[in-house]
Amino acid sequence: MAEPFVYRATEENGGLFTMDQWMDKEPRLTAGFTSRLGGVSSGAFDSLNLGLHVDDETADVIENRTRLAAALRVPFDACTYAEQVHGKEIQVVTREYRGAGRTSREEALQNKDGFVTNEPGIILHALFADCVPLLFFDPVRKAAGLAHAGWKGTVLQIAKATVETMSAAYGSKPRDILAAIGPSIGACCYEVDDGVISRVDKIAAELPVYVEEPFYVSKGNGKYMLNLQQLNRQIMIKAGILPSNIECTGLCTSCRTELFYSHRKENGKTGRMAAWIGLRE
Repeated sequence: MAEPFVYRATEENGGLFTMDQWMDKEPRLTAGFTSRLGGVSSGAFDSLNLGLHVDDETADVIENRTRLAAALRVPFDACTYAEQVHGKEIQVVTREYRGAGRTSREEALQNKDGFVTNEPGIILHALFADCVPLLFFDPVRKAAGLAHAGWKGTVLQIAKATVETMSAAYGSKPRDILAAIGPSIGACCYEVDDGVISRVDKIAAELPVYVEEPFYVSKGNGKYMLNLQQLNRQIMIKAGILPSNIECTGLCTSCRTELFYSHRKENGKTGRMAAWIGLRE
């Protein structure tokens, strides 16, 4: 299967991963995932760090966010950010929230890890450095969604919560929704313990019996290699999204630190990429 997040390297922005399949079908749509390349941050945050919460220079982060907006051909005041907390709360983003958090944490959408909108001119952003970006687009209702799924958000089934919110807010039918699972730490690199696996097992019992890959593999010492992408995919299917409408990356943030920040690989001292989605005005 072809990689759905297509890398575009340019002199202006270093490189972005874009959802070309979706954007070809809906020309106003912009959706994708940033690399770590093409910004002004230095040291551990070299160079396109988009997180204001990681002790990078605030002015550098704002410059990086401004550069991203320019690369996406959207106004900077359309770019909307949140303070993420590894939960499952979903924000319906209307015009009044447009541009929240783009220059300060205090003005961001607070305590939210998922976002939906159907208003053109609002570009949703969420921040990542190993956790799983989940992108949603309903081409019928012209509604977009974005969620941040670490292991906590995954076992809280934030993917299902996002679909349910799109259905309630916009009348989206799950069978119409396109979904994508973006660059994140893979089962090749994501070691967890019994505490995490016990939570995974609880929700795995509710998921479809047939899965293409196991959710985790035991290393035999109370440690396991966890496949968060596959787990989120099955939660999406449970929520009613058609398997054929789910795109899944083959990119691991921990394996590819020349392209991505990895909280696990870089021992917590690193920057943040952004996933984004929205319709241009």
